[in-house]
Amino acid sequence: MKTVCSVMAAVSLTALGTPEAGFAQESDPVLEEWQVPWEQSRPRDPYVAPDGRVWFVGQRSHYAAVLDPATGEMKKYDLPDGAGPHTVVVGDDGMVWYTGNRVGNLGRIDPETGEIEIFPMPDERARDPHTFAFDAAGDLWFTVQGGNFVGKFWRETGEVRLVEMPDNPEARGGSTRPYGLKMDSQDRPWATLFGTNQIVMVDPESFEPTYFDLPDEGARPRRLVIDSRDIVWYVDYSRGYLGRLDPSTGEVTEWASPSGQESRPYGVAIDDDDRVWYVETGVRPNVFVGFDTSGEEFISTVDVESGGGTIRHMYFDPKTNTIWFGADTNTIGRAVLPPVRRVSD
Repeated sequence: MKTVCSVMAAVSLTALGTPEAGFAQESDPVLEEWQVPWEQSRPRDPYVAPDGRVWFVGQRSHYAAVLDPATGEMKKYDLPDGAGPHTVVVGDDGMVWYTGNRVGNLGRIDPETGEIEIFPMPDERARDPHTFAFDAAGDLWFTVQGGNFVGKFWRETGEVRLVEMPDNPEARGGSTRPYGLKMDSQDRPWATLFGTNQIVMVDPESFEPTYFDLPDEGARPRRLVIDSRDIVWYVDYSRGYLGRLDPSTGEVTEWASPSGQESRPYGVAIDDDDRVWYVETGVRPNVFVGFDTSGEEFISTVDVESGGGTIRHMYFDPKTNTIWFGADTNTIGRAVLPPVRRVSD
């Protein structure tokens, strides 16, 4: 384990507005939602497949499903063993992968046949696989929240390697709660440790973790995204902030979320223009927020029509310039993002 990095905080509270430099945005995102027919199933974590259809899971009702955005048609695949699926992703070959959050395994669905193959964790402590991300080779990195691991899964062999995170006696269950996970351009996995004020990077060759402290001990980063310069952006769920971590220096900068301390920012995505979009889930209705990382300004706030309940995870589709989300109001939604116009000082 590498020494925990120390960081300096530069806190900036910005007002909602249009940046003087960076880009001009002439409209807000347009949000649309589809009602899911399986009631109170907690549809979540949509992912756009290569064919343009949108896969999601029903965490409470133990299914995976696919939505055709052109027709609104949905098809459900029941999962075995009360899986409590948490996240779903789709490979270039069309195979669908999900985390069996309640049963300590990973699953693969063949959408053509409906056949499901189960891959158990090699350690019984890894009881709740959580969030997935593909690496450049098409293998999967994932977090294990309560079990306190970051792991890698090799698709061809079924091998799993787990990297144990430090205990945190003050957190629920003693885990640092590895949660959101993304890959950077160097094929390194980054994860938030939601049970403490840290972000971790795992070296993909040595599997050695490096920890980055966030300056406020009360910070609880829940999810993160990584921009085109490999800068890490995270949402601090407990304090109501958007934060930026520069891995090269360890410097952290934070902006108070528009709805304040109780905003509970949660699901987050980043687009091809390095605009960060996230949802404030502590307010009713939930608010879809946009932030320009170049101008360092909030640029948009839009209410979620269904109310949202809680929007937990989001996915950006570069082909259509849209962000997909699942809501506890039993909907699958998308935000059609506005184009940008570059401006100078």
